[in-house]
Amino acid sequence: MYNTDMPTRAQLPSSAQLVRSTLIAAGVAAALLVTVVLPSEYGIDPTGAGRALGLTEMGEIKTQLAEEAEADRVKDQAGQTPAAPVAPATPAPEQRSSLLGSIFAQLVIGSAQAQTPAAKTQEISVTLQPGEGTEVKADMKQGAKLTYSWKVEGGTVNHDTHGAAPGGKEVSYSKGRGVPGDEGELTAGFDGGHGWFWRNRGSAPVTVKLTATGEFGSLKQAK
Repeated sequence: MYNTDMPTRAQLPSSAQLVRSTLIAAGVAAALLVTVVLPSEYGIDPTGAGRALGLTEMGEIKTQLAEEAEADRVKDQAGQTPAAPVAPATPAPEQRSSLLGSIFAQLVIGSAQAQTPAAKTQEISVTLQPGEGTEVKADMKQGAKLTYSWKVEGGTVNHDTHGAAPGGKEVSYSKGRGVPGDEGELTAGFDGGHGWFWRNRGSAPVTVKLTATGEFGSLKQAK
C-alpha cells in the first residue's frame, strides 16, 4: 500500500504567502459587506453596486417596514393608560433577528411549556384607506403553530409578518412591498402576539381578508 509523501519545507506556504492569503480573504469579505450585505439588509449603498444588482431596494423595503411597524406600535402604546406603575423594561434586543436565531428558538422548545389552546379557525377583514396602516395579532404560546392566508381586494399593501412580546422581544418572519397576498405557517418562538402589519400605499381603499388556523387564544386588530 502506498503512503502519501509528507510535504517538504519548500512545498509548505511561507509566512508571506499566508499573510497575503489572509489579506485577500479580508478584502473579499469587506467587498461583500459593502456591495451586498449593507445594501440588502440596511439600504446603505456607498458604491452604487447594490442598486445596480437590485439589492438596495430590498434593504429599503426592510428598513421602511420596520420603521412603520415601530411607529405604529409606539403610537398604540402612547394611547394606552397604564393601570399601575411597572418595572423598567429590559433593553430591547436587535429587531432584525437572524434566520439562525429563529431556527434555534424553535429547536430549543421543550415539552414542559404551558399547554397551547386547541386548534381553531378564525377569519378577520380590515379596510385600509390610502396611507393607513393596521396590525392584526394572534395571542400564541411558545411552540404553537398557525397557518394563515390573506388576500387584498382593491390593490396591494406593504406587509411585515412578525412577533412581539413584553420586554422588547421581537422576531420578523417575512416582509414585502406592493404585495397582493401571502400564505404560510408561523411557529411561535416565545409567548406573545404574532401576526401581521399592513399599510396601504395606494391611492384607493383596500380590504385585507385573513384566515388563520391553528393554536392561538385570540385573533384581533390592534386599536
